[in-house]
Amino acid sequence: MDRKFKIPFALAILSTALVGCSSNKVKEVKIKPNPLPKVAQATSLVRVFSTDVSSTSEEDPLRLRLDTENGVVFALDPKGEVAAYKGKQRLWETKVTKTGLSSGIEAADGLVVVGSPKGKLYALDQATGAKKWTAQLSGAVISSALVQSGRVIVITNDATVYALDEETGQQAWTYKLPNASFSLRGQASPVSLDPRTILVTTSTGYLYAIDSVAGVPRLQRRVAVSEGRSDIQRLIDVDGEPVVAGQYVVTTSFQGQVTVLDLASQRVLWSENSSSINRPEVSDGKVFVSQTDGQLVAYDLITGQQIWKNEQLLNRNLSNAVLLGQNLVVGDLDGYLHLIDPNSGTILGRSKTSGEVRTLRIIDNQLYVATRKGDLSIWQNR
Repeated sequence: MDRKFKIPFALAILSTALVGCSSNKVKEVKIKPNPLPKVAQATSLVRVFSTDVSSTSEEDPLRLRLDTENGVVFALDPKGEVAAYKGKQRLWETKVTKTGLSSGIEAADGLVVVGSPKGKLYALDQATGAKKWTAQLSGAVISSALVQSGRVIVITNDATVYALDEETGQQAWTYKLPNASFSLRGQASPVSLDPRTILVTTSTGYLYAIDSVAGVPRLQRRVAVSEGRSDIQRLIDVDGEPVVAGQYVVTTSFQGQVTVLDLASQRVLWSENSSSINRPEVSDGKVFVSQTDGQLVAYDLITGQQIWKNEQLLNRNLSNAVLLGQNLVVGDLDGYLHLIDPNSGTILGRSKTSGEVRTLRIIDNQLYVATRKGDLSIWQNR
């Protein structure tokens, strides 16, 4: 079953914005997003694919995502459907469940893997959309699975890591992560470190490296430290996926830090205060973090020195940042995709999708976008 005290990210932000006026009264501080900054619009993107699915509620942290393999794009509808597209042609559409789907899509090794809020994991055949197997897990599946080394690895909302046989769906092993009694409703997906090792993160501020075949932990390190007084202020969930950059692993945490771990020494290389629920981006010796307050910050990967900070998008509910070609891209609450110079933080231009941008991915030098309104699209540089 799910953890009892799971709160939406929006509620956590609202709670920290309450200011005491007397011993028994609080005043809600309304946070207004910055207006759109003016740009020359010299740079923009071209939409090359789009499909609409059901929307999710504003409070729901679901991070739907497209995936692709062998030139086929796979899309999930929260109401329970999965579809495959080749260009603009829909190859198949399958009604997976009547109770809805709540994870992003993982497409690999001929499978399409999706999860439900009822704890069911479904594996479909990529070519036909037919169900290959279904597994009942112990909690809601709200993040994408990972297919690796013959295993389908997924983390449920009660902090259990499952490894299932890729062909049959039979359970190979489970590993119970530390479980905070009070945390955000969110979960980072497992990430591949190497063909035999996965990385997973926890609501208690830890990073684990686990053998994907045997289920044995190989590394455990704290990457976030709480400094708050109340339950809300002490939340340090690591809900953004860790990023592997050579011998380094970069993590972000809510109300915690952006941290770089050196795998060679298994020690923290540096850590700077930063609050983010998003996956960081790492490129060309820089770490890019979109913070919960709307600041976009670039750090030096080795030293942790701040290179630049952009505050023009404050309180615009930024998505994770990704590097598309020569430009950094980040989405916001109004569906704008902002193109930013990664060397200076200057906004170069923008394009518009529909609805609050929840996730951005780069696959084969194309930008994959998913919004809360259910606009799933693919973009490329003009």
